[in-house]
Amino acid sequence: MVSEVKTVSGRGIPLVGDDIDTDRIIPARFLRCVTFDGLGAHAFEDDRKALNGEHPFDRSQFQGAKILVANRNFGCGSSREHAPQALAKWGIQALIGESFAEIFFGNCVAIGIPCVTADAATVKQLQEILTSNPQTPMTVNLETMQVQCGDFSAPIAMGEGAKNMFVSGTWDACGQLCDRADQIRATAANLPYMNWSKLAAS
Repeated sequence: MVSEVKTVSGRGIPLVGDDIDTDRIIPARFLRCVTFDGLGAHAFEDDRKALNGEHPFDRSQFQGAKILVANRNFGCGSSREHAPQALAKWGIQALIGESFAEIFFGNCVAIGIPCVTADAATVKQLQEILTSNPQTPMTVNLETMQVQCGDFSAPIAMGEGAKNMFVSGTWDACGQLCDRADQIRATAANLPYMNWSKLAAS
């Protein structure tokens, strides 16, 4: 049941701009939700309204994209976990950027969305390819640490610890618990305080 993430393939969506913070990704008024369901519809809500349908998340050619290509310091600002959740609910399964805010990166790892980095020239090239041909297929490969976008290929980077978590599936805490259900039951059965009610009854 553990979910390994070794590659992410699909179409890409370019989002040009440095320092795009979590309040832009999902405005604070949407943080009152009880679950994350429906957050995808409100990703970049205020930016999208300001651009009157010209935001990449509104443009028809980018609908269904799975890989977001951003610039420097993406996900800065408050530590809201709703930001990666909104992107995931919209359909994003991986991000490529020049750099990511640390807490945003960690929140992405926690839900199985790899954030890989590339140099500024590579990011610009990817964004230009996707802008001119949104149907270009992309693959982010965490085993070879390469991104393929049409005929263009370039190296990507991610810390070894996070990379290993994705490739092995250990990012998935719930999956690990389910995989070890028998061991958990066996351990619980041997814990004295788990049997107090039975001892009291006897």
